[in-house]
Amino acid sequence: MTEPVTVLDPTSEAAPGQRSLNPRPAELEGLTVGLLDISKPKGAVFLDRLEERLTTQGAMVRRYAKPTFTKPAPVDLRHEIATQCDAVIEALAD
Repeated sequence: MTEPVTVLDPTSEAAPGQRSLNPRPAELEGLTVGLLDISKPKGAVFLDRLEERLTTQGAMVRRYAKPTFTKPAPVDLRHEIATQCDAVIEALAD
């Protein structure tokens, strides 16, 4: 059985809501995985390597980027990712 995971939300919520994790796919073969670059330095370097690994596992990769790391992704970008991808990985690096 899997141990519970605590996810901290960095926003200043006075009363944080409860959220559950979505189930992870058993395998990546045939899935479309979105890679979201939050536009911090070196994030693309990490995502480039991750894309290589995902494609060797049979996933199709779509790349996305936020206009700035200082704000949440725009609604239209989030909608595009949600409708085009089976899974998404958001990454940053400094």
